[in-house]
Amino acid sequence: MLKYLADENFHNHVIRALRRQFPDIDLARAVEVGLESADDPSVLDWAARNERVLLTHDVRTIRRFAQERIAKGMHMTGVIFVPQPFSRAQIIEELALLAECYAPEDIALSWLHLPLR
Repeated sequence: MLKYLADENFHNHVIRALRRQFPDIDLARAVEVGLESADDPSVLDWAARNERVLLTHDVRTIRRFAQERIAKGMHMTGVIFVPQPFSRAQIIEELALLAECYAPEDIALSWLHLPLR
């Protein structure tokens, strides 16, 4: 089962809905773990050290830092990019499905873009 870290700018209504509809989902918010105002490399580093897949809307900068981690041979647990605007119901369903069906090694050193279909 995947564990998630939602970056500081990830939509709170998605986080609240995920936690409400899927209470067993392991989801931490960056601000809950002391990463408020942390730069992207620090967030990716924390996620890697804590075996959490990063949830973000920030494709432009996070992808570059994720690619740099991979190129340097650093551990990266993966990133899930959620576009804006999005269908909240579809994104919640897909995040719950991924958390349940994917093992951490399935997404390590890579990223996914939602929606999947």
